[in-house]
Amino acid sequence: MTEAEWLASTDPTPMLEFLRGKVSDRKLCRVSLAILTADMALDTNREYRTRMEIASRFADGKASLEALRESWGVEGNTWPERAYEWASEVTAGEVTDNPAAAVTIVKILHDILGNPFHPIAVDPSWLASDVRILAEGIYQERAFDRMPILADALQDAGCDNDDILNHCGGDGPHVRGCWVVDLVLGKS
Repeated sequence: MTEAEWLASTDPTPMLEFLRGKVSDRKLCRVSLAILTADMALDTNREYRTRMEIASRFADGKASLEALRESWGVEGNTWPERAYEWASEVTAGEVTDNPAAAVTIVKILHDILGNPFHPIAVDPSWLASDVRILAEGIYQERAFDRMPILADALQDAGCDNDDILNHCGGDGPHVRGCWVVDLVLGKS
């Protein structure tokens, strides 16, 4: 896959194939969780929501693998050992059930992974305490409506990177694992 294909793609399947072995299991888990969470918006099943919360905590290193496996009722080599396969299966299932979901999944991939052809390094001078506190609040509270405020704070701290600033001010969707928030927080 070329950079132009990545940026123009409307099909998440080749994008995920391209990512195999190139991104962290955490990022792939975040992709899967974001897809499942988008699908879950109208789901009121408390058990499913609990499973998703445990999976989210696991992705952040705040729940054990045993707790994850127990909540999902699985054994052996499953997630996270199979993070890529899980992300692919979730994507295939969503696109099969609802072809329009492909557009949402592509947006999620762009939000979590940005442009993998041009990784951006954070300048330590941008990481003023208010920037980090704001990013942590966005992440913990899922308050992605604050992304434009994060852009302003980064700009005030000296960030002039158009990719970062435009992403923060863009329409999103933004989800946990957003590449800019992760960049500020030092998550990979």
